[in-house]
Amino acid sequence: MTLSPARVPGTGVRRLTATLYGYAFLEDFVLLYPVYALLFADTGLSLWQISSLFALWSVTGVLLEVPSGAWADAFSRRLLLWLGPLLTAVGFALWVLVPSYWAFAAGFVLWGAGGALGSGALEALVYEELDRLGAADRYARVMGRSHAARLLATVAAVGLAGPVFALGGYAAVGAASVLAALLTAATATRFPEHRTPAAEGDDGWAATLRSGLAAARGDRSLRGALLLVPAVGAVWGALDEYTPLLVRETGVPDELVPYLIMLIWAGATAGSLLAGRAAGLGGHGLAGVLAGAALALAVGAGLGTPAGLGLVAVAFGGFQLATVLADTRLQHRIQDGERATLTSVAGLGTELATIAVYGGYAALGGSAAHGTVFALFAVPYLATALLLTRAGAATARP
Repeated sequence: MTLSPARVPGTGVRRLTATLYGYAFLEDFVLLYPVYALLFADTGLSLWQISSLFALWSVTGVLLEVPSGAWADAFSRRLLLWLGPLLTAVGFALWVLVPSYWAFAAGFVLWGAGGALGSGALEALVYEELDRLGAADRYARVMGRSHAARLLATVAAVGLAGPVFALGGYAAVGAASVLAALLTAATATRFPEHRTPAAEGDDGWAATLRSGLAAARGDRSLRGALLLVPAVGAVWGALDEYTPLLVRETGVPDELVPYLIMLIWAGATAGSLLAGRAAGLGGHGLAGVLAGAALALAVGAGLGTPAGLGLVAVAFGGFQLATVLADTRLQHRIQDGERATLTSVAGLGTELATIAVYGGYAALGGSAAHGTVFALFAVPYLATALLLTRAGAATARP
């Protein structure tokens, strides 16, 4: 039977989205997440050594973020998407087979490199394949659902890590994490990719990088969309690492801390799932989402009670929604041949801003309660909302 033109795109979209959701879930289904810090400590590493590992992880991502985006534009995005998880799998295997500082360091370099290879390449591939099928307007909904799949995978991994660790210790959770990474790579080979490299020759990726940066310099709207991504995603992404401390500060027993953290994750998941419905929001609408989420964060964290964490969950839902919408605004403004490069530039901005938030939190947290620090970090979002409103007003003026 010959498929009608209407059914062919529908079939293509279903294949793309099914592959994306499976890839997103498996990539974050890492049972090592909740226990790798314990592995480092039990191996005898000092707090300074553990901190140096985290810094090495971040530096690897920063150094490779933009070059990997240029490689994705110059060569194959699908290739990078299956190669990245393979590097991650090797890193996890090193951790459990030869646990030592240098094995952990090598593992973090491989994990950071693997993450950088997929950053930018995934968004670019999904957007361009949807656009080829005449479904670019579904990008916000599709990526929102993929973020929800990642959050669900993290929750599932946290829930399973305990019993798996009880059965087989670090070797068991490590083996499960390696298997998940290998399955992620296998899933990536299912991605469709209908494109030709953006440049030829030995300097193809470098030419792509130069072209992408030149486009950003020459287009004010594109430049604004690039800056919006880290402005929206960096602060709450960094605060997420401190939510256990915020929850414990409310006075709840330690055994209830994971459940309240899951409440906050549920808020972020809801924000992801709302992205499709909110895709039509303009600058004023996005400013409203950011301002509302910032106020919910300030009030909820400032209350210092378990009930206030419900508002923190609402805030994280708003920030997650805004993160997806900011990425969507960026994708709509990028030319196809430079898409992965410029998406990685935005990712680099997010990485650098996140590191700055870590430093700011450490400085503020030395003399203030966690709830107070969370509330203070609502201010950048209020400032971003104000800038969005002013930009919208300036555009509306003749």
